[in-house]
Amino acid sequence: MLSLPNILTLSRILTVPILLALLWPGAREGTHQPAPLYYALAFVLYCLMGITDYFDGYVARARGTVSRLGAFLDPIADKIMIAAVILLLVFTRDITGVHVIAALVILLREIIVSGLREFLATLQVSMPVTRLAKWKTTFQLVSFGALILAGALPAMEWVRSVGLATLWGAAVLTMITGWDYLRVGLKHMD
Repeated sequence: MLSLPNILTLSRILTVPILLALLWPGAREGTHQPAPLYYALAFVLYCLMGITDYFDGYVARARGTVSRLGAFLDPIADKIMIAAVILLLVFTRDITGVHVIAALVILLREIIVSGLREFLATLQVSMPVTRLAKWKTTFQLVSFGALILAGALPAMEWVRSVGLATLWGAAVLTMITGWDYLRVGLKHMD
């Protein structure tokens, strides 16, 4: 049950509080911005989390150890990580203004698709992850990584610009894939 892929997935879930703690120090000091060092450490940890996201599935498929626990935990780990990072980047004001709309679109889609998957599971209907949804996840990972890295490298404004551009790219892909999943789900509703 606790195979290497499942341990990698669990490590991603258990690492979220550490990531949040690294980005939280500014709140205790009366500001919303953590110091660049905390952003740098958070970026390294975030990259490790992204790597485990890739390798848990890769190792499970390569070894033929895909499990029900892994299939259950992996999307939960993704949702926890994405939601936590979105909320904290908005809190630290790394995502502000109109860009909050893109972050909100991503967050809402994650919640809606999770609920839809749960509903369809009761009907024994599966919703496989599409190639476009994998691109959406890639854009999200790049976006949030760039926004965290921008806090570590405040003089390099282009890093923040990359983060915000890919945030909007992820939001667009989020709406497309969310609609695709919703269309499938609507076919099974009364």
